[in-house]
Amino acid sequence: MTQSTVELASLAAKLSPSERLQLVETILATLDKPDPEMAAAWANEAEDRLVAYKRGEILTVSEAEVFGDLDDRQ
Repeated sequence: MTQSTVELASLAAKLSPSERLQLVETILATLDKPDPEMAAAWANEAEDRLVAYKRGEILTVSEAEVFGDLDDRQ
């Protein structure tokens, strides 16, 4: 961590629990910004897959097949 980050962490540690939670939520909100280009790319991919499915070019897999292995591991 940089010196600035260490200093900020030290200051944050002195806040009340509710203030720290608000600070964390504020920081997380700055990281959770959608990328419009990425969103558009995924939307196009989803549309392409749906069209391919409707043409019979993509086979489906049942929920039991997808999650069956997970159930066996637990």
